[in-house]
Amino acid sequence: MSGDGSQGDKTQCNGVKKHRSALPAAMFSRNNVSMWSVLKKCIGMELSKITMPVIFNEPLSFLQRLTEYMEHTYLVQKTSASQDSIHRMKCVAAFAVSAVASQWERTGKPFNPLLGETYELLRSDLGFRWVSEQVSHHPPVSAFHAEGIKSNFMFHGSIYPKLKFWGKCVEAEPRGIITLELPLHNEAYTWTNPTCCVHNIIMGQLWIEQYGNVEIINHKTGERCRLTFKPCGIFGKELHKVEGYILDKSKRKICALYGKWTECLYSVDPATFGAHRKSDTKRSEKDRKGSTQYMYKNKYACCVAYCHSFSFLSFCQYYAFTSFALQLNELDAEMERALPQTDCRLRPDIRALENGDIDAASAEKNRLEEKQRTARKHRSKSDEEWKIRWFHQGPNPYTGAPDWLYTGGYWDRNYSHLPDIY
Repeated sequence: MSGDGSQGDKTQCNGVKKHRSALPAAMFSRNNVSMWSVLKKCIGMELSKITMPVIFNEPLSFLQRLTEYMEHTYLVQKTSASQDSIHRMKCVAAFAVSAVASQWERTGKPFNPLLGETYELLRSDLGFRWVSEQVSHHPPVSAFHAEGIKSNFMFHGSIYPKLKFWGKCVEAEPRGIITLELPLHNEAYTWTNPTCCVHNIIMGQLWIEQYGNVEIINHKTGERCRLTFKPCGIFGKELHKVEGYILDKSKRKICALYGKWTECLYSVDPATFGAHRKSDTKRSEKDRKGSTQYMYKNKYACCVAYCHSFSFLSFCQYYAFTSFALQLNELDAEMERALPQTDCRLRPDIRALENGDIDAASAEKNRLEEKQRTARKHRSKSDEEWKIRWFHQGPNPYTGAPDWLYTGGYWDRNYSHLPDIY
């Protein structure tokens, strides 16, 4: 079975497809490779135009990495089923936070998608189907659209990742609007993601933090959730922390949210949370740690959601993938017959790295990049325009900001006249 780390029947007795639990090969050690030799001339530059050695990649395309938004789809299902708008906002906030949870200890760089590259994921067990396309190469823009199989939600957006190297760290700012629509409630929520930063690029232990402000807006009720992903701080006491408030349309605080994006998110009334924060500033560092633990166990606090699949601890040898990420590039004969020729799973460089052949991965990566450059030069000489298949540019229907919207038709399975990008 191509690209599968396990053997045998892929269907369980209950009829649900059995997904793989391992990759064909463990990741390569990067201990003897100097990142500085590659990045020393790139300080302050935008890294999407820099060719990186394949040793620094993980065997997924950025389109597949985006699909990890859907790892905690149960939160969206829970949102749609709720009859209370504040509870729905709590679930949406937990979903937004959980989207970055899988990046914990994920220090490998996903492959840059080729122009026209696509990725689909149909998970009837989780209740959704997803399609994405690389709609622009310079600047790199990835558009995606997911929908509930029961038509209970639509989740879509376009991401323009800005990557910069600052000497000791790489900063990734995922620009773009994310939209969640709930037809049963005639509601739409929009937000943007926090900034991700990978530290100790040159030497030392790599570690990741998320920081910045995220505002989630319910465009029907006017309610907002304002979250702050806290930077690590001098002594690391704020590492992974996220906190904020849900406000009604008059900006009155309804409830507080707090927790860690690597663990879970809690809700509590604003007065209790404010009292805790006020008393916390008066404690010593030793007492403060105890106070934090108390807050997490406070009888007035309610756990909204666990934000991370702790199963990733078993997969450190596989690029620190969660079990969900581990399944994104699996490919069997039935899938291969149905997929368009532009799907990420068919990329030979990603497949070679997953199979542990780093020389073949490097050679294929160089070949594909050169093929893409040659095709772009040919189009410029012939005035041929690139045709985007599944998305089109337009204003976001709720914010008016520039966006890429799903055109439709992908699941009709008519893939004639698709480009040969591999």
